[in-house]
Amino acid sequence: MNKNNLNTMFENIREDFDFEKPNADHKKRFLDKLNIQNTLIENKTSSVRKFWRPLIGVAASIILLISVFAGIQKESNTRDLANISPEMASTEDFFLNTITSELEKLNSKDSPEYQELIVDALFQIKILEENYEQLKLDLNESGDDKRVIYAMISNFQNRIDLLQNVVEQIDNLKQQKTEQNENSSTL
Repeated sequence: MNKNNLNTMFENIREDFDFEKPNADHKKRFLDKLNIQNTLIENKTSSVRKFWRPLIGVAASIILLISVFAGIQKESNTRDLANISPEMASTEDFFLNTITSELEKLNSKDSPEYQELIVDALFQIKILEENYEQLKLDLNESGDDKRVIYAMISNFQNRIDLLQNVVEQIDNLKQQKTEQNENSSTL
């Protein structure tokens, strides 16, 4: 469309336009209405915030106290070998140190060739640890039952045996690989 056609079109619909001019104070009245609405909205939100802010703070404090209290209760309710006697505490320390040592040995053997063995061993350790957590709960319920204590000690021994077996298997596989390389290089 060119400029002349546009002008002609507007001339034809000129009668439909509203040519009245607003009052001189129209802009001022419009801005005043907007300011009043804005003030009302701000007052509503600020009064709501003033009301909820302390309640949210109190609720957060209560939730924090409940979670801390529940954590302390759970900790104090759960017993393990160390809570039974000083001898059991030293036994538990021995087992935990041995397990840590064996885990370090296993991690030192970590290589892509033995990754599947190591992952499987760690999965089995995780299962044994979950069983130990259940045994701790059983110890709480049974009141120092000797069978539960024996099961807890056996659990530690099983973890150590598992880790030692995996380290031994990896060493054997390395030895076999070395022997095969030596035999193939001498031929």
